[in-house]
Amino acid sequence: MGYHVIDPSSVDPTPDRPCVQRALGDLAGLENAAVNLYEAAPGDQIPLAYHYHDDQEELFYVVSGALHVETPDGELVADEDELFVVEPDSPQRAFNPADATETLRVLAVGAPAVDDVHPYDPDA
Repeated sequence: MGYHVIDPSSVDPTPDRPCVQRALGDLAGLENAAVNLYEAAPGDQIPLAYHYHDDQEELFYVVSGALHVETPDGELVADEDELFVVEPDSPQRAFNPADATETLRVLAVGAPAVDDVHPYDPDA
C-alpha cells in the first residue's frame, strides 16, 4: 500500500508550457493516470495546441474561473465546480480567453497515462 499527501504549490511547474502546469501524478508515482494542475492567465491555453488522443480519456475539474474549449462542434464552457470530459478521438483546445478577469485553475486527469497525442488541424 502507498499513500501520499502532496501540496501542489511544492511541485515545480513543467518547463516550456504556455501556462503553469504542475505534474502531480508524476510526483505521486502514478502509472495509470496523468494528473496535472493548470493555472492559465487570461489569454493562455492549457498546454497543448488543438489536439486529440487515440486512447486517453480526460476529465477537467474547474477549480476557479471558466474553462473554454474549442471543438469542431464549437466552443464549450465549463464554469467553476463543473467538469469537462473529453473522450478519445475528440479534438479539443482548452484555454482561458484573453478577456477573462481571473486566472483559470483546472485539475486534469487523463487515463490511461499514455503519450498518444496528435495535433488536430480544423482546416485540413
